[in-house]
Amino acid sequence: MAIKKLNIILFIAEIVLVIITVLVYYLANPINSSKVVYIPKGPINKIISYLEDKSFSLSGIDSYIVRFIGKPQSGWIDIGQKKLSRGDFLYKLTTAKAPLIEITLIPGETTTLFLKEVAEKLGLSYEKLKNEFFIQSPFKEGVILPETYHIPKGIDEKHLIYYLVNNSLKRHKEIANKIFGRYEQDKWFGKYITIASIIQKEAANEKEMPLISSVIYNRLKKGMPLQMDGALNYGDYSHTKITRKRIQSDLTRFNTYKFKGLPPYPVCNVSLSAIKAAVFPAKTEYLYFVKSGKKRHKFSKTYKNHINNIKSVKK
Repeated sequence: MAIKKLNIILFIAEIVLVIITVLVYYLANPINSSKVVYIPKGPINKIISYLEDKSFSLSGIDSYIVRFIGKPQSGWIDIGQKKLSRGDFLYKLTTAKAPLIEITLIPGETTTLFLKEVAEKLGLSYEKLKNEFFIQSPFKEGVILPETYHIPKGIDEKHLIYYLVNNSLKRHKEIANKIFGRYEQDKWFGKYITIASIIQKEAANEKEMPLISSVIYNRLKKGMPLQMDGALNYGDYSHTKITRKRIQSDLTRFNTYKFKGLPPYPVCNVSLSAIKAAVFPAKTEYLYFVKSGKKRHKFSKTYKNHINNIKSVKK
């Protein structure tokens, strides 16, 4: 009887030894990673599935291993190297946090100038950021939502753009669904965000935004060119003063003095207030406005009144 028990114990010990050997070998296998990894909030299975979707060679087995190590942290994780053992990678998911740098996109800024600022602040390549943005973003402008982002040191251009674009597109979808109950991406950006971007460039304050929006809609309805300087503040021209020479020389469809209708896509990144104004314009008959010099505009229904407003402003 004692010999039988001993044999059972030895058999179990052999099985345990085999399992430990396989596990050690499994954990020693190399895994490819980026230097920093974004981990969403949620249960371990969801986190592992998320990483699988991002091309990390993980499986359900790793979910069980992580449970013994600890709970994965959410947010940015500082992996520190691109190739390491599976065991080290899983351990770092539960222990490493990446140091963060704040970058702020202000409403009305163009993606071009924002990416230049980001490149300088994070020590990244502007050209790589720009190329990745054009690859990953469905539109050339207006996709990234203005706010303060906390970005980890060591992130590369591809992962940074993915984070900015992916999170912003989710927010755009949420906003559209809240307003309309549906999200039609082409119409959302081609119409509402494009109008919002002109409003963002033209309005002196948030209170004026629905009024500027009404002028845009009224002019479009009458088939009039928008004739708005803000549409020419695209790309590198974000802060350029619009002159008569610039209006005469710019041959793009952003020149709403030469071309009727909306620009081909948004001219800048926009705030929620500008989006709401683009969707819900004020009910007016205004067709014109001029800067009054008091951080606001004077609006008018007729060209005659508009000229009078211009004269009064110049006094």
